[in-house]
Amino acid sequence: MDNLMEWLNRLLEEMLEDLHFCFVTSQPSQGRATQNTRCMKNKARNQMLTGWNNLCRRGKEHAIIRTRPILEEAIGELCNTISAETLVIADLGCASGPNAFRVISEIIASVEGHYIRSGLCPPEIQYFLNDLPGNDFNSLFRSPYLYERRTSDQEVVGCLPLYVVGLPGSFYGRLFPLKSVHLFYSSYSLHWLSQVPRGLEDLESNIYITEESSPNSWKVYLEQYERDFSRFLKLRSKELFFGGRMILTSLGRGNPPTCGENTHLWRLLSDALRDMAFEGIIQWDKLKAFKLPIYFPLMEEVKAVVEKEGSLSIEKVHTFESNWDPLDESNEDFVLDEVSSGQHVASCIRAVVEPLLSNQFGDGIIDDLFSRLAKNVAKHMLKGKPKYLVFVLLLKLKG
Repeated sequence: MDNLMEWLNRLLEEMLEDLHFCFVTSQPSQGRATQNTRCMKNKARNQMLTGWNNLCRRGKEHAIIRTRPILEEAIGELCNTISAETLVIADLGCASGPNAFRVISEIIASVEGHYIRSGLCPPEIQYFLNDLPGNDFNSLFRSPYLYERRTSDQEVVGCLPLYVVGLPGSFYGRLFPLKSVHLFYSSYSLHWLSQVPRGLEDLESNIYITEESSPNSWKVYLEQYERDFSRFLKLRSKELFFGGRMILTSLGRGNPPTCGENTHLWRLLSDALRDMAFEGIIQWDKLKAFKLPIYFPLMEEVKAVVEKEGSLSIEKVHTFESNWDPLDESNEDFVLDEVSSGQHVASCIRAVVEPLLSNQFGDGIIDDLFSRLAKNVAKHMLKGKPKYLVFVLLLKLKG
């Protein structure tokens, strides 16, 4: 773990020292229909890196910690029931930031701990990192962490042989041979749809559905989610080894909604875009044509798709909340500094959706747009501390 942290720090320092950096992303992640590669100049670089770093190192790190008990339970059951010389694990939607290694470290430590405690003969581990072809796999495989792990695993007691493989491709398509994977893991990827749903004309200037959207708009978003998630489950069930497990962490929404719902955050971004359209900075036609290919389901909607598809059983469900501001770790129900928190949230959202927005509206509006979003978020936070709702599911392939 120390080697991992040292490498992460070196990576961030090297990125900050470059005159330019190339921001490579997929749109949307996995189901994300198109891909962009955009070289961004020094002015935007630090803000983008800060948002990306905060989002990954705080927000997703929180999710990894909260899912640890479910992960350890799944690993224990898997290792006790499956006898294999090679344990095959796949991280779907791995991205290319520090959390790809945090996930690897967490999973491998759990496997090693189980075999040390049980005294069983440990397997070798083949670990697949999957994302769309636009993902920066090169940065992953240049990491000293992986090199040091490969060169030391034969020498350190309790350190299992680890072989990491990059696998470009959408997880809405087949990725692996039949019955070849023991554990699938996916975090913060399944809210991305394979495409923007059709029939959203009544959304007008909103980029995502809101409480005031028509029942038809909610219906077509849900139907697209059901098709995509059902296909995902069907494909993974073919690829899972008998008795295999799958851990899914995804953003969702509650019923009734709260001020921290994901729908509210995207509405604040819609408000900023709408203001810019009123001022003539962006074109109304482009705003009305722009919709986000994402969906945040209710837990009952998630369960309904799993049950209807029928290949996997839900072994465990866990929900937790995560602050919009990844740097706010307090347990208070109010925000101490709305302005700073608004800026943090805007940076995080920018890191996620800037390529989509730049492709539609051009690069020139981005700084102004996210400055407005930061102010909108700060104002929204006067109502209380908003939180994301996160779902964690442990699934098992039916016999």
